[in-house]
Amino acid sequence: MFVVVGATGNTGSAVADTLLSRKQPVRIVVRSADKGASWKAKGAEIVVASLDDVPALTKAFQGAEGVYLLVPPNYGAQAWLMDQRARMDRATEAVRKSSVLHVVFLSSIGGHIAEGTGPIRAVRYGEQVLGRAVKNLTILRPPYFMENWAPVLGAVKGQGLLPTFIAPMAKIPMIATDDIGRIAAEQLIAGGHGRKVVEMAGPEEYSPDQVAAALGQILGKPVTAQHAPLSAVIPTFKSFGFSDEAAKLFEEMYTSFSTGAIGYEHPASLVRGNVTLAEALRGMV
Repeated sequence: MFVVVGATGNTGSAVADTLLSRKQPVRIVVRSADKGASWKAKGAEIVVASLDDVPALTKAFQGAEGVYLLVPPNYGAQAWLMDQRARMDRATEAVRKSSVLHVVFLSSIGGHIAEGTGPIRAVRYGEQVLGRAVKNLTILRPPYFMENWAPVLGAVKGQGLLPTFIAPMAKIPMIATDDIGRIAAEQLIAGGHGRKVVEMAGPEEYSPDQVAAALGQILGKPVTAQHAPLSAVIPTFKSFGFSDEAAKLFEEMYTSFSTGAIGYEHPASLVRGNVTLAEALRGMV
């Protein structure tokens, strides 16, 4: 039995779908029974538990061969890093108490870097505390999600502009969440072997200019990447409902990306996904 946390999100749903398609027994952890109805119809076992409820989460993990774990952020939290670390501590306590043998944890590119990475610091903390709690830990470090472009599709469709804090010509690693989920499921099926880091990327690197060109082809209209200054990061993210601290952390992260300070720990051993940028964007549109 494999347990999947976050199956109502992009990566978690891809993990669950991949496991079910490969005839693996799956237990889905959801916050309410109605959120698990579609998974139950697909043949998964449903357990209602919150990441803040250690006893319920412990029970959900018990008897599992492996757990796919992510800790969703609450970007409205005023003390965001402290809040996220506390949620990570509770999830780790459930892992320890359940005696699960293998956890596949969704971290991020740059998870090995101690400072200057903004919100990535929270998953770095997760890597560390889980490493002390479980015998076998597989750490997934994906780069920029292709699905991160979805929130700006309204501006693309309406104005032909693709807002971005990334320099338009800068090629960066991106990956589709379907690929993350597939790779995570394969790691669960393969089983744990101590501490393992899986750094991943899409089939190739892409720039915002290429994103704009691909969207232009899909929509049949000109699309231009519009480079926003880093000084606009904080007000932009606060307009999305992010707290001051969360917005400042994203400014820190984008600044580090712009200087090349965030990258892979082992770039020579990247695991490449199969979904191209054009395929991912077409699905979003």
